[in-house]
Amino acid sequence: MATEILMPALSPTMEEGTLAKWLVKEGDEITSGMVIAEIETDKATMEFEAVDEGTMGKILVAEGTGGVKVNQPIAILIEEGEDVPASSGSSTEEAQKADTEEEKVGRQEQVEPEGEGKTDTTAKAPTQPAPAGRVSGSTAPAAPKADGKRIFASPLARRIAADKGLDLTQISGTGPRGRIVKADVEAAKPATAKSLAPTGKQEAPKADAPVAPAASSADTVKKMYEGRTYEEVTLDGMRRTVAKRLTEAKQTVPHFYLRREVSLDALMKFRATLNEQLSGRGVKLSVNDFIIKACALALQQVPDANAVWANDRILKMKASDVAVAVAIEGGLFTPILKDADQKSLSALSAEMKDMAMRARNKKLAPHEYQGGSFAISNLGMFGIENFDAVINPPHGAILAVGAGLKKPVVGKDGELTVATMMSMTLSVDHRVIDGALGAELLKAIVENLENPIAMLA
Repeated sequence: MATEILMPALSPTMEEGTLAKWLVKEGDEITSGMVIAEIETDKATMEFEAVDEGTMGKILVAEGTGGVKVNQPIAILIEEGEDVPASSGSSTEEAQKADTEEEKVGRQEQVEPEGEGKTDTTAKAPTQPAPAGRVSGSTAPAAPKADGKRIFASPLARRIAADKGLDLTQISGTGPRGRIVKADVEAAKPATAKSLAPTGKQEAPKADAPVAPAASSADTVKKMYEGRTYEEVTLDGMRRTVAKRLTEAKQTVPHFYLRREVSLDALMKFRATLNEQLSGRGVKLSVNDFIIKACALALQQVPDANAVWANDRILKMKASDVAVAVAIEGGLFTPILKDADQKSLSALSAEMKDMAMRARNKKLAPHEYQGGSFAISNLGMFGIENFDAVINPPHGAILAVGAGLKKPVVGKDGELTVATMMSMTLSVDHRVIDGALGAELLKAIVENLENPIAMLA
């Protein structure tokens, strides 16, 4: 019996992915556990193993295809002597056909305004209103009119809008010819919501009621630059995820910022001594390794700050699992160094190098970059003196690290001297960590860095 091979969910948050490469072809014998394809998620490229045995009868999704939904059929597996079912076809073609059919239905469901010369003489049976929270499959509300013109929207988009009480005239469509699709309705801001009367009539907005402008569509933005030369870059899965999460973070997480400078002179001397002694083992510690260790220990010293936001509660973590931002082409990863407080500097250094290399090759597994309670973003190697980092939810805080620069400072004896100073900014989620607690955490980080030998105790 023919079996559909479905697009797998390779991480808890995966909704779609790119079928990067097929490792088999039609007619090949497939065994259970055999790697048959490489799937690219928003963060990594992972191998996909077959579950069943048989012959690869037909490949439905070509390699390189992006936006493949989880559980969408990507291939047909058949048994020996069996033919591929005639009904199986290209999933891309089916999707296009479904979209065309949906658009036809959408157009048919558009209701002409009364008085436009069309009279319905068919007697209609009275209908019962659907129970609250439900919309019957064949009674999706007609798209509203704006200035006498049709508002084109897919049936699904109209049903969702009806459930949420959204006014489609205030939503900008991103589909073909400006058609409103599911994503537009789901992304609509509450300001576009309207309560519908039981009769289905919409209350006209008051003249003095401000209406929030809809987000500009790609076509609207492009019209602003007509006649100018530009390159249009299509967003890949990673960039879409980064954009979504950062927007969510800045809109929903109440950030506040704490700033300190730390003297690096003692650390630099200690680091030079250690690197000289470890050179025979091929180990070279970076300043970032010390920062990771200092933060991990600080989370143990100030345990109330080692926490994450879980929607309606706070989770206080026991271990110091520290995420470190790694820039790659098209986005960034935040690999997690677990139990960082318990590891030696050389172990942290080796693990960080390995994870950074695999992050740049998109070879990290989801459990290696999901989780943690605290993050570090270091732009000091780029010469950035200071900056404010965006919190990576559900983390409680993130430390932005600038470059170490020689500056004139007043010494402990009151004399003017020169020291290597590094600026740090702690971005804090005020729902998780209050000001005084955040200050205590940053103080602990600074003290660890200025007394590096104590970090080995």
